Amino acid sequence: MPYAELAATLSSGLLVTVQVTAGAALLAVVMAVIAGLARSSRNPLVRWPAATYVEIFRGTSALVQLFWIYFVLPRFGIDIGAIAAAVAALGLNAGAYGAEVVRGAIRAVPQGQRDAAVALNLSPARTLFRVIWPQAVPAMLPPAGNLAIELLKNSALVSLIAVSELTFTAQLLRTSTLQTTEIFTLVLLAYFALALCITAGMRRVERRWKIAA
Repeated sequence: MPYAELAATLSSGLLVTVQVTAGAALLAVVMAVIAGLARSSRNPLVRWPAATYVEIFRGTSALVQLFWIYFVLPRFGIDIGAIAAAVAALGLNAGAYGAEVVRGAIRAVPQGQRDAAVALNLSPARTLFRVIWPQAVPAMLPPAGNLAIELLKNSALVSLIAVSELTFTAQLLRTSTLQTTEIFTLVLLAYFALALCITAGMRRVERRWKIAA
């Protein structure tokens, strides 16, 4: 089978990979911000649940998390389907790592900025979103880009629960054509191209943020 036909067949799996990665990235951003802010709180009732989430998802395998959500949750009456399980597992895993990025960036803001906000009688919420957050975001963006690329690569794990993403489609195609070298060369190039797109996108966000700031 020529390269053009192989690429056309793989395109359906590529689309699923993009969808899973995008959905998981969105969930990861939400969880990272919530958990990162919660871990920065002085209230232990807010801080401890966030710390528990982060430590569990950082301290266990992403593959095991995927299997647990897909195979174990249905035993408790929660059957969310393969795609949703893939997005949930990858998003929660990446969000746990992202939470530490958020927490670290917030802590990196000089204490003098907080003291100045107190002197100006700003509320804690206004201090966070008007003083600390604008300074913390630029420090978050480079590691966030790395996490996004790692999330893309981890999306290959969902082939193990029969999600027809790029790697799963490539395996099926290899079985039927036996063109291992050609197929996985195309897959390699596809992942590399997606990673370059993520890198370019994050750099553009960084530039726009600097201009806005």
